[in-house]
Amino acid sequence: MQLLLGQVLHFTGDPFIQGIEAARLDEAVLIDGARIIDVGPAATLRARHPAAEVIDHGTALISAGFVDAHVHYPQTAIIASWGKRLIDWLNSYTFPEELRFSEQSYAEKIADRYLDLTLSNGTTSFCSYCTVHPESVDAIFAAASRRGSRIWAGKTCMDRNAPDGLRDTAQSAHDDSARLLSRWHGKDRLSYVITPRFTPTSTEEQLEALGSLWAAHSDCLMQTHLSEQTDEIAWVKALCPTARDYLDTYERHGLLGKGALYGHAIWLEDREKARIREVDASLIHCPTSNAFIGSGLFAMGALKSDGHRIGLATDTGGGSSFSMLRTMASAYEIGQLGHRALHPAELWWLATQGSAQALHADHLIGNIAPGMEADLIVLDLASTPAIAQATGRAEDIWQALFPTIMMGDERAIREVWLAGVRVHSRP
Repeated sequence: MQLLLGQVLHFTGDPFIQGIEAARLDEAVLIDGARIIDVGPAATLRARHPAAEVIDHGTALISAGFVDAHVHYPQTAIIASWGKRLIDWLNSYTFPEELRFSEQSYAEKIADRYLDLTLSNGTTSFCSYCTVHPESVDAIFAAASRRGSRIWAGKTCMDRNAPDGLRDTAQSAHDDSARLLSRWHGKDRLSYVITPRFTPTSTEEQLEALGSLWAAHSDCLMQTHLSEQTDEIAWVKALCPTARDYLDTYERHGLLGKGALYGHAIWLEDREKARIREVDASLIHCPTSNAFIGSGLFAMGALKSDGHRIGLATDTGGGSSFSMLRTMASAYEIGQLGHRALHPAELWWLATQGSAQALHADHLIGNIAPGMEADLIVLDLASTPAIAQATGRAEDIWQALFPTIMMGDERAIREVWLAGVRVHSRP
């Protein structure tokens, strides 16, 4: 057993609903093997568990690891490419890079690189699109299994409006996904996600096939994109003229339900918002990519007030950073533009418990509580001179934490623990 001392941040509820009082600060967390056993005052836990190894982090912040709810790990190498509109970005950067993942060795190299980069930034779990190639799925799951990460991933399915080498068929999308699901889902800490990229690249036949697969494996999640840009929505209307709206192109084929993850969801119509809330599907906010390619402003305040399940994501590599700290900063900035300033407690909840809730895994990860998996990060709240001078003036934990949210990077991540094992540390 290890007893970690520091400023232990955890949640008893959703601060968007219960207020910032739902965020609690304690002094110690006890882990035994892969699980969290106890959390509370240091003196109490020392007395209760005298045989535990004590690791004192002083004033450092101890938190659940970050949970990134929407990424494209195959886009690791093209992050921060000069931005255009969504369709131009796909054709100029994404599709040429994804073609390379037919080569197993390249897929394995990028999978390892992605996991190394994200772990160093404090991300302990993520949900990723792969490419059309089964090799890309095998690569990311094998790399995550070696590290002990809890991740979600799936083969990206496309049978139209994509180049040769990146298209499958309705039948092969179903069959490849079924084989990969059988191979990986539930192994170690791995979960398969049924993954049509989005309506413009999947025919109705393919969406129907994947809806049928999801119906047969309802314990899996399903991820896709929805209403990211206005010209994308116009494209969908041209491709599917009988659909009531963008969401209907998924709904009519069995791709709407609890366990669905809709990335971006900026330009939703009232019917779409009502149906998503009714079935308790998840919306995934991708603030850095929304800003990077000029998509628009996600209505966090209104959607949370209406009771939507919402996660936070980097959207690597359309997103411009591997860091969930930078993602929180961008979410704050976008909230300001929408006249809803997000409190640091709300931002931190989105990056941990909120994203875990969006992935239906908040009983496992994203918080520090007895019985949860011990995915933890230790943060230096004075990691740079600029941040240190700001935290030196702080009068409470939120004033101390906010400069790290706004200006922090991987230098703030002192340690990362996966399932009770320390896998990353900085001097």
